[in-house]
Amino acid sequence: MSSTEDTEFTNRVAFITGGGRGFGKAFGQALAQRGARVVLADIDPVAGEQAAAELRANGGKAEAVVCDVANEEQVEHAINQVAANHGGIDILINNAGLHSAAYNEPLAVSGIAKLRRLFDVNLMGVIICSMAARKAMSGRPGAAILNISSAAAYGCQTAYGVSKLAVRGLTVTLAGDFREDGIRVNAIAPGLIFTDTIRAELSPELVSAVKKQQILDREGEEKDIVEAMLYLCSARASFITGETLRVSGGFTLQV
Repeated sequence: MSSTEDTEFTNRVAFITGGGRGFGKAFGQALAQRGARVVLADIDPVAGEQAAAELRANGGKAEAVVCDVANEEQVEHAINQVAANHGGIDILINNAGLHSAAYNEPLAVSGIAKLRRLFDVNLMGVIICSMAARKAMSGRPGAAILNISSAAAYGCQTAYGVSKLAVRGLTVTLAGDFREDGIRVNAIAPGLIFTDTIRAELSPELVSAVKKQQILDREGEEKDIVEAMLYLCSARASFITGETLRVSGGFTLQV
């Protein structure tokens, strides 16, 4: 990491949903290491505070807020509180979402109640958080929103894939809607990333089948997604908006 990269997020305020674990926690660690003030928003107060405490123990500036992204009142309260305390928000990462393993079935066979909860979190959560943060981000130099889609959005063979395809489309729409505010909006579409959670939830047979569809012959790692996040949220990507970056080892090119 160069000295410039080491300080490129100094004094920037980053609000990360689903920040208590997984990608959200990793995003927070990477941004805090580079000087950002990180706010980890999570529906689980214990996970959020534990993650924030770890960052503070390592010298980072971090705090946790309790927030269900599908609850408009909770989101607005959390974002308004952060904006009041820190003068605004520079980076919003819409990471919170329901995981594919629980919704890895065709949309047509999913119950309506299950689909409603999936879209409330994976799609409406992104809309609610983005709209709530717009005022706090408007006009701030380098303001950026990053949404988390999925390689599943390019096949759309499951209810989860449809919800993440909607996030891809929403990213383009928000990029246009927020351009007058100077807010860039992009997304990342991760492929199969071998976190501990993934290893515990997916069968060895499914993991093997996915890897065979990749172009690159290695396992995707959490750091691959973190590096993509750092780029898209930085000034290095100042001429990029409305785009979804596939980080999948070439998996989506085979769909």
